[in-house]
Amino acid sequence: MTTATAGVLFILSLLAALAVAYRYLGDHMFRVVAAEHHGRVERGIYRVLGVDPHAEQSWGGYARSVLAFSLISILFLYAFLRLQDVVFKVPDFAATIDERVFPHLAWNTAVSFVTNTNWQAYSGESTMTHLVQMAGLAVQNFVSAAVGIAVAVALVRGFARRRTDRLGNFWVDLTRITLRILLPIAVVGAVLLIAGGVVQSLGDGTAVTTLTGAEQHLTGGPVAGQEVIKELGTNGGGFYNVNSAHPFENPTAWTNWLEIFLILCIPFALPRVFGRMVGDNRQGYAILAVMATIAIASIALTNVFELGGAGTVPQAAGAAMEGKDVRFGLSDSATFAAATTLTSTGAVNSFHDSYTALGGMMPIVNMMLGEVAPGGVGSGLYGMLILAVLTVFVAGLMVGRTPEYVGKKIGAREIKFASLYFLITPTLVLIGVAAAMATGNWRTQLNVGPHGFSEVVYAFTSAANNNGSAFAGITVNTPWWDTATGLAMLLGRFLPIVFVLGLAGSLAGQSPVPASAGTLPTHKPLFIGMVVGVVVILVALTFLPALALGPLAEGL
Repeated sequence: MTTATAGVLFILSLLAALAVAYRYLGDHMFRVVAAEHHGRVERGIYRVLGVDPHAEQSWGGYARSVLAFSLISILFLYAFLRLQDVVFKVPDFAATIDERVFPHLAWNTAVSFVTNTNWQAYSGESTMTHLVQMAGLAVQNFVSAAVGIAVAVALVRGFARRRTDRLGNFWVDLTRITLRILLPIAVVGAVLLIAGGVVQSLGDGTAVTTLTGAEQHLTGGPVAGQEVIKELGTNGGGFYNVNSAHPFENPTAWTNWLEIFLILCIPFALPRVFGRMVGDNRQGYAILAVMATIAIASIALTNVFELGGAGTVPQAAGAAMEGKDVRFGLSDSATFAAATTLTSTGAVNSFHDSYTALGGMMPIVNMMLGEVAPGGVGSGLYGMLILAVLTVFVAGLMVGRTPEYVGKKIGAREIKFASLYFLITPTLVLIGVAAAMATGNWRTQLNVGPHGFSEVVYAFTSAANNNGSAFAGITVNTPWWDTATGLAMLLGRFLPIVFVLGLAGSLAGQSPVPASAGTLPTHKPLFIGMVVGVVVILVALTFLPALALGPLAEGL
């Protein structure tokens, strides 16, 4: 079997599994967010928090709850990182821990994990204690993912409800999503990963003798438990420095398949929740079709560019295998790279900095698209719905009538929220790149020329889109980079969330508009094609100059 054939079969098996997940996982998530019954454990959590689970919130109250919870999470995690040598001492480890987690690194890491970015400017196995990995970072992997899903559900309620200012209760949504969706899947997934060879222990590792007779210490720890939610919650932060390229995180080809499936299953199933909540499954299928069209095109192009091996060195070597593991090969590595950047995951099983020029361009483009195909857990759905709103607005301008989407008018207020949502991330990316180049901080990188510029563009695109992956040739653990990327992650996460909830509140207050002969059907191929076109055109107009100076110039 050729490499290309094996890669196609790998992708087709993923598509089949995701088709099943769309129906059954989507229905399960719908039942969770629509349920009226509160479990015993959930009621106990509400009592501790002082929350009335029957009291729903306006969009402003929902937004304030999201921001307050996230602010407390950042402060707690920052303190945990700075005090980890006091909280949980480990022999020969805690003595120098404070020298590694400087204030600027603790700030960057705390913001990173709370915003679902998981950008890592440190080596996990040598910097973080087991307690911090489990009680700090892994916990944020759960709740930051739950926040994203909760915001997406609140937006869908805005479409589904009529003449109300209530969008649900954030604390109820957060609790249910964590306990009923993320935790059960994570438990099953962790067991499967352990069966596949992923490490799960509380020891400090094992001392081994190498083939040359030298002594080497292999770091162990609670890896599987963090690995599963890292992928399932589209978080991406690895226990080890080399992330999912490490054999203790991703040992075999089938665990590689499982990790890609975990990355994609919830984002691809959420359109089913949308369709069921608005009472029209066709709307969910339309959003799924847009996501799938872009995703398949991206995965195919990334595979083609990497299998083609353009460039003098790959052609001389016979393959572009630099930075890739022989366990996975070219195609499975390229598929992982596309999946992790089409979502907001950022995990890697190969190093994007070593990809061919055009192959390395694809992860950047995936993030520039807004990570909507299928995007992060929750953020992918609400990003795609924002683009659908923009599309019906453009279509309305073409035919000279007020645009509508799933029975709601898209007026001036709605389009302002949607436009602000779309503009914030490109603004952060381009300002960040300009600041790095103008202040000379681009000189911290190992490469110059177009590839060096691509590293800077990748860094801020990844941070502002809450992805977390990087072109590894750039050195970012400095006060300037930690501060700048931390601000990009913070603003790139919470400003869009505020605009999404504002749009949800505006939509919920409307009465439904009956469809007429002039209404654009939003479940047919024409609309699907228009949304894809709007996504590509908006990104091209915004980022083509930056791409031309970086990966396109290098490719030429």
